Amino acid sequence: MEVYTTGFTKKTAAEFFGALKRAGIQRLIDVRLHNSSQLAGFAKKEDLPFFLMEICRIEYLHEPLLAPTEDMFNAYKKQKGSWQDYERRFLALMDERKIEENIDRKLFEIPTVLLCSEASAEHCHRRLVLEYLQTKWGNLEIIHL
Repeated sequence: MEVYTTGFTKKTAAEFFGALKRAGIQRLIDVRLHNSSQLAGFAKKEDLPFFLMEICRIEYLHEPLLAPTEDMFNAYKKQKGSWQDYERRFLALMDERKIEENIDRKLFEIPTVLLCSEASAEHCHRRLVLEYLQTKWGNLEIIHL
């Protein structure tokens, strides 16, 4: 099962929607804690479902279960915490939430992408989510757009 990740930062709308179209994405799962900021531009929660459907015929879902807590987010982003601490805490949170049991695996049966804001998956929780699910479910091929 192939599952994709993407971020919108440092991408134009043409680059973002074009990459989703080329990959054949049919469902986008928004894993952002804060998805309504004016800084999100075309990726704001209020606008993104419309753009996805109109431009690419992609279904939009927001899944807060796959987002960090406010405290975790603030410690890493606002207080300039280390990536290692954030990663450790986020992995523990996913384990505590038992996301492998509480997220329907069927969501990933069609070409699906996890969305966050980070330009690169290297230091983004969307990568951690899929790597965690890969260890729990197996049979996941992770592709970063």
